[in-house]
Amino acid sequence: MRHGKKVNHLGRTSTHRKAMLSNMAASLILHKRIKTTIAKAKSLRKYIEPLITKSKTDSTHSRRIVFSYLQSKEAVTTLFRDVAIKVADRPGGYTRILKTGARLGDAAEMCIMELVDYNENLLAAKQEKKKTARTRRGGAKAKATPTANAEVAEQPEAKTAEEEVRDANKEETTEENKPKEEDKKDKKKE
Repeated sequence: MRHGKKVNHLGRTSTHRKAMLSNMAASLILHKRIKTTIAKAKSLRKYIEPLITKSKTDSTHSRRIVFSYLQSKEAVTTLFRDVAIKVADRPGGYTRILKTGARLGDAAEMCIMELVDYNENLLAAKQEKKKTARTRRGGAKAKATPTANAEVAEQPEAKTAEEEVRDANKEETTEENKPKEEDKKDKKKE
């Protein structure tokens, strides 16, 4: 009986499973996103998030511990040099799993697993989005504002003396031009 045993063996021996998770973690760190099955991604999340947390403290000891898991010098240097700086203020949840549907061959549920701070599309959308105040009593204010604006719009705006003089001059020039246009129409008819 396997009561309370939460480890997904993924149909592999323990050495095969550790090697696979190590390779997948190194690929995720180097490429920032990988395509895999949902079961593997969930196991990889448990495997890599403690390593990313360990990378926040850059010491020889933490580098050696992470290297014992990853077995890749390039992945360790990328993790400590680039990834740790980006996730320094994040208190966990460094990865994201996006489901993509079933694989054609065996109908396995597929997903894309990525590091959260490296998705430029979502980061750009987050910066553009403005936060609005959400209150439960916002409806009364919204209803009152259009009527107040309508009353203000109905009242004519006060003109300055210079604007009144300009308007008067424009009206005079247009009245002088009207008879000339009527004379032109009369000449055309003849």
